[in-house]
This record gives sequence, C-alpha cells and structure tokens, in this order.
Amino acid sequence: MTFEELGLGPNTLRAVTESGYTEPTPIQAGAIPKVLQRQDVLGIAQTGTGKTASFTLPMMEILSQGRAKARMPRSLIIEPTRELAAQVAENFEKYSKYHRLSMALLIGGVSFGDQDKKLMQGVDVLICTPGRLLDQYDRGKILMSGVQLLVIDEADRMLDMGFIPDIERIFKMTPFTRQTLFFSATMPAEIQRIVDTFLHQPAKVEVARQATTAKTVSQNLLSLPRNDPKAKRAALRDIMVKEQLKNAILFCNRKKDVDVVAKSLSRHKINAAPIHGDLSQSIRTETLAKFKAGDIRILVASDVAARGLDIPDVSHVLNYDVPFHAEDYVHRIGRTGRAGRKGTAITISTPIDHKALAAIVEMLGQDIPEYHLGKTAKAPAPKTTRKPAPKVKQDSEPKPTRTRKPNPTKSDSKPKKPNKQSKSGSPFGDHMPNFFSQD
Repeated sequence: MTFEELGLGPNTLRAVTESGYTEPTPIQAGAIPKVLQRQDVLGIAQTGTGKTASFTLPMMEILSQGRAKARMPRSLIIEPTRELAAQVAENFEKYSKYHRLSMALLIGGVSFGDQDKKLMQGVDVLICTPGRLLDQYDRGKILMSGVQLLVIDEADRMLDMGFIPDIERIFKMTPFTRQTLFFSATMPAEIQRIVDTFLHQPAKVEVARQATTAKTVSQNLLSLPRNDPKAKRAALRDIMVKEQLKNAILFCNRKKDVDVVAKSLSRHKINAAPIHGDLSQSIRTETLAKFKAGDIRILVASDVAARGLDIPDVSHVLNYDVPFHAEDYVHRIGRTGRAGRKGTAITISTPIDHKALAAIVEMLGQDIPEYHLGKTAKAPAPKTTRKPAPKVKQDSEPKPTRTRKPNPTKSDSKPKKPNKQSKSGSPFGDHMPNFFSQD
C-alpha cells in the first residue's frame, strides 16, 4: 500500500515524499482512512511505529477547510510530557508546510505572554500538556466550544503520571460532537474505562499485541551477584567498552541516580549528560538537541524520555535500572531499532530487581538472553599482579650492604654472670661436667 491509496491530498503527499517516506506503517495504513471517514479511532501500537503521522496527516486534510477564531482552537493534541508535545509540534510543522494551518505549542517552561498572543490570533491545532491547557482554560484564555478533533496520545503514560482526572475533565469540556483519536501502547482496565465512557463506537486499529517489543531490537540481560552501586557503574562502563556503541539512551529509575550516573561517566571521560523532570525546560530542550546532533554521546534519562522521543539513529538503550513497571521496559527499549534499523538493548539487574524482572519476563512471554562481558571485564586488582618490591630490587640491582659481624659463639663470648650459683661457686651448679672423660 502507498500513501496515495490512503486518501491524502496532494499537499500532504508532497510533504510526506519530501520527508523521505514511501510506504505507510501498519498503524498509519489502518488509522488514516478511518480518521478521514470522521470515525473515532482507538489505536493500540507499540512505540516507534509511526503513530504521530497516523493522526497528524489526516488532521491536516480535515482542517484544511475552515478558519480558526480567537481563543477557540479547532483541534487539540494532548501529550503527557513537554518533550513529546514539542516533538509532535516539530513533526506537524514538517508535514504541514504546504497547508495554511496555524499551530501553537502550549507547555510549561514557556511564558504565558507568548502563548496568549498566539491563542488570541486563533490556532487550528493546539498541542499541549494537560496541566498547562487547564491553567489557560481556568484563566479564561481558551474556549473549548470550537474543538472538532481531540487527540489523546500515550494514554497509558497519562495513567502512570496521574493525569487521568485531567483527561476526563478535558473530555467533558469539549463538544460532544467532537471526533476523538485515542492512542495507547497498552490497555489497562482504567484506560479501557475511559475509552468506553468517552469514545463513540471507535474503529480499533491494533498493529501488534499489547506490550510487545520490536523485532529489530536485540535484548540482553546482565545479572550482577550483588546490589553494589560502584560495581554496577563499573559493569556499565565495561558494557560501553565491549559494545563500542555509537550513542545510547541510558535509563535510571530515580532522578537522583540520573545525576549520579551522568557525573560518574563524565569523570571517566565518557561524553554524557542528564535529562529529567527537575531540570528546566530550556536545559532539557538544549540537551535533547545536542544529543540529536551527536554532540552528546550518552543521554542519561529518567522515564520522562521513555515515551515517544523520535531520535531515529539511537544504536543502544541501556537500562541501568530494571524499570518498576513492565510496560516501561517496552517503551524504553523502543528508543532504539526505529524506522527499520537494528538496535541493541542491555539491562543490568541485581538481586533486588527479581520481582520487576519477573514481571517483564511474564509480559514478554520469554526470558531475556543473558549478556556476558567476557574479556572486557575489569582486570584483576593491581595488588595481585604487583611484584614483591624488596625481593625484585635486590635480585635485579643489589645494593651494597654492611657486613654484619657474626654472632659470637658461647665459647668466644664473655661468660655471663650466673643468675644463681651453686654452693661451690661454679656456674654449672652442682653438676659440673667431666671434661676428662674418656667417652
């Protein structure tokens, strides 16, 4: 199947061709015609399958007719993180360059003034995070009555981040007649409840079974015998030496560990930088840009970067920690092996990870192959190979030594005063030897 067969117009097709895409992915082939037919769509697809284009491309066709009004966006795209929202905005600009559509990005870390100005001019597409959208709505800067299309992306991630109450509120604020495009990699019970409540007979497009990993990614597991942070960081460096990786995203479970591991790698002259939710938006944006440009080799990240970041040429994903949630394993390793390329994922585990690891294995339905460091393991400690210094030096380069006088024998030495003498005064006591014996 080609993009021409999906019902897209010439302006959209021209932009797609110039972006280098010739054939739609399965999620695109399944979703785009349904969206153009104005159906609600439930898309279940693993990360890295081209999900963003499956809703942005048909949206352009639908919105090409009509005009936006001040403070009344015609469509909403809701993303769980700032990075995902910024990335979708970047893709939308690329695909819509031959359309006269206005777009605004509404995320934290950007001044309200700039965003207010764009909203007052009227936007066709508003790409946002739930919190900032509701902030602007509560301030009276946005009216929801003009929303024709509502896209909820990475819904299961919204659940993990506690955004489901916000999502329900957004559903209730938008017109009942809206078209809803709902995408999720997995379908836990709470997400299914949202679908049943707010979508109208959605067309279900599922391109892979839930929580599956891409076949282009080689998975590996390095098991360490103890939970020793120093040994764990040493093993991480050994992996990097053995793999000779081009670049990698390295995931930690906790923000503090992201900083610790990034500093440790930098101390060992490895080009690494951290990215997590406690950093300012400007620093996070700059760090991502440098990683994409190749100026940063190792991106040490919390799960803020696990979903949806479209960096096509990442050679490795390294899980410094086994993720707490099995689904996050799928999303993390989905950062490599994208767009048909091959990728490698290596996870480090310790005894305390046994429950989380068992959940991942159960979800995958198979064990993760063991990874062996082999010859790249650390050399023995110096003390086991160090030559005994004093002995070697004397054998190879003897030093002049003072000749010590031999210890005098008892016959040569002066007789010591007896501690106790016999009655006869002899030092031998009452048992004087017979020096004149013939024996």
